[in-house]
Amino acid sequence: MQRPEEAGPTAGATPSPWRATVVQHRRKTGDPPQEPDRVEGQPLAWRDDLRIHGEPGEISCVDAAGRTRWTLRCAGVPNAAHVSGGRVLVTTDSTEYTAWGHLGPALLVDLAEGTLIAELRGERGAALRGGRFLLGLEGYDVFHTWQYDRDGALVDSWRSYGHYVIGSGIRVVETDRNLPTESGVVRLLPGGVIERGPRLTGCSAPRPLVLEDGTILVIDAGVLRAVDRRLRATVLAELLTVEPDRAWAYTAILHRDGDLLTARIGAPHPRREDRHTVHTWTIALHQGP
Repeated sequence: MQRPEEAGPTAGATPSPWRATVVQHRRKTGDPPQEPDRVEGQPLAWRDDLRIHGEPGEISCVDAAGRTRWTLRCAGVPNAAHVSGGRVLVTTDSTEYTAWGHLGPALLVDLAEGTLIAELRGERGAALRGGRFLLGLEGYDVFHTWQYDRDGALVDSWRSYGHYVIGSGIRVVETDRNLPTESGVVRLLPGGVIERGPRLTGCSAPRPLVLEDGTILVIDAGVLRAVDRRLRATVLAELLTVEPDRAWAYTAILHRDGDLLTARIGAPHPRREDRHTVHTWTIALHQGP
């Protein structure tokens, strides 16, 4: 099993104040775990009394009374939205397969009027303050995050991509999908500077959880890791033995309900290519020494 990271700023660092205890472990044969689909009618994003909805070929803004403030036609299928400073960034899927798979344009829209400000490119986004946004993309030698202002002008960029954690700065749980991987948990600093934190074993970490104190929890190749705001890392639980060069074949999700975590990892079935052995752990989360 992977030991706590010994490279970068984690060497000799004080461990995370969080601890975890495995309460129960179950396994069954079935489909690989995945995040639940968005409930039909649920908004992509909201701000105050405004809700941003997306349907194939259309983005709309609806107020708390159910009135449609505006509608904007789009070429793709909206999949996520991010709101900041009177702007909304909507990422979309293409209805046709392209060289970038089903990647569609990312649309920067005026929140009040519904007018299109800029058409950008990116698969994953995040909102910053003052109408600024991050957009990231990976593939074909692209492994980048770009920062855009409220008018769609590029103001900064980094050679990093993954799951964005926005708080007292910008942290990224990287997913480079390379073997061997160079992914880690990093902080993006102005001027394209990257502060390197702990390295990850797997090349495609699932969506992390963020605790109240800013600690990131992530399943990394069968290991539950915690990374604090200072990029100090510790291992909370060694769940499943996963060879680093096979980590791409495993799928995982992590959810929290109060002080309990539910971690699911789908391992390739030894005899059936269309099935997985799905492991489920119930984990008690504790804070303190």
